[in-house]
Amino acid sequence: MPERGAASSSVRPASRADFVLRALAWGGMAVLGAGVCWIVGDVVLRGVRGVSLSFLLDAPARSGRDGGIAPVIVSTAIVIGTCMIVVIPSGVLAAVGLSECLRRGGRTAAVIRLGLDIVAGTPSIAFGLFGHAFFCAFLGLRVSLLSGGLTLACMVLPLFIRLCESALLGVPAGTRRAVDALALTRRTALRRVVLPIAFPGIVSAAVFSLARALAETAALLFTTGYMLRMPGSLLDPGRVLSVHIYDLAMNVPGGDPNAYATALVLLAAVLVIGLVPLRVRRVRADRLVIT
Repeated sequence: MPERGAASSSVRPASRADFVLRALAWGGMAVLGAGVCWIVGDVVLRGVRGVSLSFLLDAPARSGRDGGIAPVIVSTAIVIGTCMIVVIPSGVLAAVGLSECLRRGGRTAAVIRLGLDIVAGTPSIAFGLFGHAFFCAFLGLRVSLLSGGLTLACMVLPLFIRLCESALLGVPAGTRRAVDALALTRRTALRRVVLPIAFPGIVSAAVFSLARALAETAALLFTTGYMLRMPGSLLDPGRVLSVHIYDLAMNVPGGDPNAYATALVLLAAVLVIGLVPLRVRRVRADRLVIT
């Protein structure tokens, strides 16, 4: 009997601690979910009235108070496209070199990872100053969409490399041992085994990096400019969605309605982009089932 009493007394504190941890976890998720719903709901309720086909296709008028955001959408697409064209191939190659070519746990790899983490945590305003000094002034690209895209690439690349590396390191050890047993060359193993398995993770890394670049404002204030017209080339200045929202909300009296409408468009774009990895994983799962 004393042993049972001792056992029950030792279980009760553990049960109470488990209950407290669960309550804290659910409470934290509830607070986070309520905050997200509040922000999204506010943007949707205030912006849905201003979103229409003409809003997406027309040019702005009266400093953005009226009209649409067609030039802003085009400028955003050019900047983000330039950024991802630079980031994806260079980032994948760097991640492959970091995960497959360098010795795991080695000092060189550790130093590189530390440097990437430090650069990834650098405030975006610092990237804006760097981009203005290097791309706009030193390279002579001026304040332009190209300068903005290259600045975003410098900002997003460390994050993309680390996420791609995680995807590559997530390839099962059993698969790697099977590759070694087949005596495949490193190039063949990467092309036929490692990269296909890590592909969904690489897509997720690209989408996460793209979403961060899409919502960036500070770095583009110094490199892309405020010009509110349709760009004619990569060397023209332009205004992206996030900068347009900032300008309407802070500098344009009476610009709040269109600022909320533009924020809703940006939010919808991020949501649609975020669904891409889910679709990729589903398609891949279907192919694995078929094969």
